[in-house]
Amino acid sequence: MMQPYFYSFSEFIAMGKHGVFVWSCWAITVGMMLIFVLYSRRQRQALIKQLAIQQARQAQRTTKIPTPVTKDTH
Repeated sequence: MMQPYFYSFSEFIAMGKHGVFVWSCWAITVGMMLIFVLYSRRQRQALIKQLAIQQARQAQRTTKIPTPVTKDTH
């Protein structure tokens, strides 16, 4: 028969007097992961915007280039 390691929720939070360290590590880890996700999303959006601007500029350049006129010698 298995016995629970923690008999109450307050014992679980206290983690045998190590709760402050355990939960602060959890908070830091989750916080850093959240920051990384938000940062990555922002960077992705900025890159997509930058590529769209670059593509529009390139399309503008290709439409403005005049085609060379060649003389027919016949």
